Amino acid sequence: MSVEEKNTKYPIGIQTFSEIIEDGYLYVDKTAYVYKLANGMPKYLFLSRPRRFGKSLLLSTLKCYFEGRRELFKGLAIESLEHDWIANPVIHLSLAGFKGNEPEKLRQYLNNEFRRFERQFGDFGRCENLGSSLKNLIEYLYESTGRKVVVLIDEYDNPLLCVVHDKAKRPALQAVVTELYATLKDSDQWLRFVFITGVTKFSQLSIFSELNNITNISMRDEFSAVCGITKEELDTQMAQGLRSLAEAMDTDVEDMRLQITDRYDGYKFSAKGQDIYNPYSLLKCFEEKDIRDYWFETGTPTYLIEVLNQYKVVPSNIGKVQATASDFDAPTEDMKSWIPLFYQSGYLTIKDYNPIVKLYTLDIPNSEVRTGLMKSLLTDYVKNPLMASGTVADMMLCFYNEDIAGALSKMAKFFETVPYCNNIDYEGHWQQMLYVIFSLFGAYADVEVHAPKGRIDMVMIFMKKLYLFEIKLNGTAQEAIDQITTKGYSKRFQLLNLPIVKIGISFDTTNRTITDKIILE
Repeated sequence: MSVEEKNTKYPIGIQTFSEIIEDGYLYVDKTAYVYKLANGMPKYLFLSRPRRFGKSLLLSTLKCYFEGRRELFKGLAIESLEHDWIANPVIHLSLAGFKGNEPEKLRQYLNNEFRRFERQFGDFGRCENLGSSLKNLIEYLYESTGRKVVVLIDEYDNPLLCVVHDKAKRPALQAVVTELYATLKDSDQWLRFVFITGVTKFSQLSIFSELNNITNISMRDEFSAVCGITKEELDTQMAQGLRSLAEAMDTDVEDMRLQITDRYDGYKFSAKGQDIYNPYSLLKCFEEKDIRDYWFETGTPTYLIEVLNQYKVVPSNIGKVQATASDFDAPTEDMKSWIPLFYQSGYLTIKDYNPIVKLYTLDIPNSEVRTGLMKSLLTDYVKNPLMASGTVADMMLCFYNEDIAGALSKMAKFFETVPYCNNIDYEGHWQQMLYVIFSLFGAYADVEVHAPKGRIDMVMIFMKKLYLFEIKLNGTAQEAIDQITTKGYSKRFQLLNLPIVKIGISFDTTNRTITDKIILE
């Protein structure tokens, strides 16, 4: 490993472009996109991307570009594209730091931001009305500099995400942010460029008031890679990091690429867009020299789990969704479905597109997201998720060692942690528990799989073996095995050429655990 590779600095949590450049951190060059956004697009733009995907860094880069800080862009793509480097005044407002769900706290937060602008730019005429303050600031900057103003608003929807499922609390918060944005259109004559980012898409009517000329570039093919890391960027600008990671984990570069692709790749934000790696997870992986679920270190946002419960979505139905663009690239207020929020938050992504019928296939992006999501869903099924995670790891090790009986014994103990609920007499409840467990293995799992003479309760592929599970409530494992055999479930999978293990399980709904099992290999 070269000294250069050892000394690579990764900008974990650093979202300020100037700091990254001046302090010598790795910067994956997105400046060609910056130039195109600033010079070849409409004046008002909106971009939706999941959390920790580089939106804040993109806005910081735009800020430095519009301020004419040419020295920061030496050696980057934009250096050969821009020749004038005209400095414009820039209003950079971030709502990422707001915590809470009370309108007055949001108003106070925004007033503090305007006090910051007052210290930065001078007395522009700050007042009680947020929209008026913004308009006064824009007009003041234009008149004092003679140049049109750039407005960059980061994470505009952050105050609304915690109440996205709460129709009672949302309107009051929504009114505050609407008040802020309402005057942007009235300030058009003084504006050079407006760029707004967020996780979710709220309707123009409810949030941006009369700003009905904003262009949403979230699903434009040409900007599919504006945030995140592409395969090409990994193999060129991050090649040293990939080599270092492979050496640290005692494997070759190709095997390392396969591992991180399975873990962190798989996002796609337009019909013909490029596959994208999660930038935060990839950088953390290179920094830590270890493969873990970094995107989930702070946990799955609670509002996502609440939305799943609201729409009664079971774990096995989260992926493999077919939808039109209007079904998922849609406003998240007054949702008729859970899909827009999950897509825009990065828990679903585009996997395929049929241009004839204009139908998209959405699925969970990668193993990191699947594992993290299933861990979060454990809380719906067990009393002690932390203890359950250890038990799941023990089960996985048993399957790895082909000790199926041992795995099922541990599973029986696992199910004893399941709290009483109204669903225990429903076979689907137990199917979903198995689905969550097997997904945590990193295995392929599916429920109610169609066969020529019926539907198989559960299928799992793990370590190059196919497992067929049939579940009986208050019945016998023999009845379950007989059903697998008489209905010829194995024939459905003959072309896979995998060894097949048939497992019959009986659940006792009184004791809420496995009471009988048969394993046929």
